[in-house]
Amino acid sequence: MTTFPVIPLLLATALAVNGVLSRKLSPSGAATAFVVGFLVMATPVRAIGVTLIVFYLLASRATKYGKKRKAQLEEGFQDAGYRTGWQVLCNSIAALIASVVWSATFSPNVLPWSLLPSVLPQGPLYDSESWCPLSGGISNGLSRALLFIVLGQFACCLGDTLASELGILSTSPPILITTLKPVPPGTNGGISIGGTLASVAGGCVVGLTLFTSLVVENGACRAEWMSILPSLIYWGSAAGVLGSMVRCPIDIGIGTSAT
Repeated sequence: MTTFPVIPLLLATALAVNGVLSRKLSPSGAATAFVVGFLVMATPVRAIGVTLIVFYLLASRATKYGKKRKAQLEEGFQDAGYRTGWQVLCNSIAALIASVVWSATFSPNVLPWSLLPSVLPQGPLYDSESWCPLSGGISNGLSRALLFIVLGQFACCLGDTLASELGILSTSPPILITTLKPVPPGTNGGISIGGTLASVAGGCVVGLTLFTSLVVENGACRAEWMSILPSLIYWGSAAGVLGSMVRCPIDIGIGTSAT
């Protein structure tokens, strides 16, 4: 008999409640975070849920610290407020879809995925001692691709957050990505050495978290760890930088429309 995933339910509830009480999330943001958190953490590959939790905690702490520093360094700084449901979904939609598809494909016999209609081609049932989710030979690489989508989502978002919140501490002045000329710290579209390094570190942390969790929970992954680690670190770091770089043109547009 399949048991209900109680621990993911409790963890998702705790994260949502924490977000509301600490004013990180609006009511809609908390509700969305609960649904997303439960579905992601209910994935039988527990490393995905662990990566989500680490991403949430680090991003929240960096945002809190960044607000304090920006209030000290920037005249007229205004707090953007808590995150809405739409913002939460934007930071998790790719990982959410990848997690649901992975679970429905490789663990259709586990709640809550056993409640879904069988519309996807079924892969081999997940067994943490028989095969590693990052193995390229599972369902023609589908399992590996889905986990890398999760990696890319969280690494990209954490890299963007760390670059934005901690980049202002860089000792070198930022440059505007469109003109490559120095601009004051906090300028929309500005990039700095410190911010870029922070984005790399964010992506690297996500890759390390996913790697560590996988080798702890999965015997097959432990046997393949030397081939798994480099790819997770490389692509995690690359996604972290991409997150900060993609955000810059968006910030420029926002800044321009606001003037």
